[in-house]
Amino acid sequence: MEAFNSIANPSSSFFFICILLLLANAASAKTHHHDFVIQATPVKRLCKTHNTITVNGQFPGPTLEVNNGDTLVVKVVNRARYNVTIHWHGVRQMRTGWADGPEFITQCPIRPGKSYTYRFTIQGQEGTLWWHAHSSWLRATVYGALIIHPKEGDSYPFPKPKRETPILLGEWWDANPVDVIRRATRTGAAPNVSDAYTINGQPGDLYKCSSQDTTIVPVDSGETNLLRVINAALNQQLFFSVANHKLTIVGADASYVKPFTTSVLMLGPGQTTDVLITTDQPRANITWQHVPMRALKEPPLIIPQPLPSLSTRQLLVLPTVPRPIQFSHLYRHMMTRPLRQPSQLNSEAQERSKCPRKLMKIYSSQLGWD
Repeated sequence: MEAFNSIANPSSSFFFICILLLLANAASAKTHHHDFVIQATPVKRLCKTHNTITVNGQFPGPTLEVNNGDTLVVKVVNRARYNVTIHWHGVRQMRTGWADGPEFITQCPIRPGKSYTYRFTIQGQEGTLWWHAHSSWLRATVYGALIIHPKEGDSYPFPKPKRETPILLGEWWDANPVDVIRRATRTGAAPNVSDAYTINGQPGDLYKCSSQDTTIVPVDSGETNLLRVINAALNQQLFFSVANHKLTIVGADASYVKPFTTSVLMLGPGQTTDVLITTDQPRANITWQHVPMRALKEPPLIIPQPLPSLSTRQLLVLPTVPRPIQFSHLYRHMMTRPLRQPSQLNSEAQERSKCPRKLMKIYSSQLGWD
């Protein structure tokens, strides 16, 4: 009788229901185990083969897919000649800060021949993130996508796409990236710019020795697909567009946003954007491009689509029957023209770009901790 009265009590019933909900959520969550082997792998780009540091011999590395609420357990074995850590970019490390990955910040590096296991739970995030090395410039080649789906039984807050495709925008140096940053540190000069820009690790058809390896994604005419665009470049803001198509942005950095339509994406290093695209141009040239910020001659308030002076050649005509979309890229040597200085802008732009010359107030701040 006492047990019945206890259950019938409103506060006890509420507590009992909360326990059941927690148990239900725990039952639906999963634990995903992965093994990352950091190793040197022969990778050929731009006619040359380099012993590139990769994960499991893949460039880019493997794509990890989880659901909101799942736990990731990743054992990293370092068989390369450099110290390394792995950072889970954008993941909210709730009570697992030691799994975040920045070298000498949250952990000591994983030394050659050693291993380390990351374990953390992804909570309250859905969309696209990514992971990458957080030691020196190993991030140039050690990276991959991290896709977070809704909890099982939940759905997207937008119509379900036919396909989902990660698009990793990156850079490629025709040299060892670690040597590039070491040379810059030694001389005090800026690091050399990359020799190519890549989509899913491929430089594209207009770079030398690259026309046969352009990334292809199959689509059907009239269908809607979800592109998970990631800027994995080290230091470059990148613009991404699809010729003759609009992009509907539905998420950014593993958070949903109010959908809006644009023709060009701009992503800073490390940023991610989820976009819906409908292949509604039955005979359009579907050319995918991304451009570094330094290629633009003026502030990118409005970017013409397609970029007339930098556009690539026609790669594909999509007829009414299903055909694949083929990725293309802008030739790197045509993208190095610097931004115009304020003196070269028109009078209105000069007025907006004026910097204050007189110091009005002096502020002082101090930060300390025990």
